[in-house]
Amino acid sequence: MKSEAWIFAITAIFFALVSPAYWFITSDWTGTSVLTMTFLLAGMVTLYLAFHARSMEPRPEDRKDGEIADGAGELGFFPPYSWWPLWCALTLSTIVYATALGAWWLLIIGVALGAIALSGWIFEYYRGEHAH
Repeated sequence: MKSEAWIFAITAIFFALVSPAYWFITSDWTGTSVLTMTFLLAGMVTLYLAFHARSMEPRPEDRKDGEIADGAGELGFFPPYSWWPLWCALTLSTIVYATALGAWWLLIIGVALGAIALSGWIFEYYRGEHAH
């Protein structure tokens, strides 16, 4: 995780330098705010990866003496196919569409269906054939 943290740190530094330079050259608040938010997002990911890298043991990619064979074996639990992400995406698109149109009745329907879809996605491994 240290290498990923460094990549995002370099990206954050780049956007921290570019944001004021962009505002000084163009005086455009829209682009400056986008570049500033990109800097903040890259900084947030950098902090997350750095804290995780500190709390876990180094992976083979992070060690100087790491071999390819060190990364062999089980990598973790990967869930089987699921239909819930599709329903979550459809309800989110309904919410965004309703907000763009100003149709608040459709927004309420989208939020209700989104709550059902999100709870189904969260709790899908507590019931049925994939429960554990």
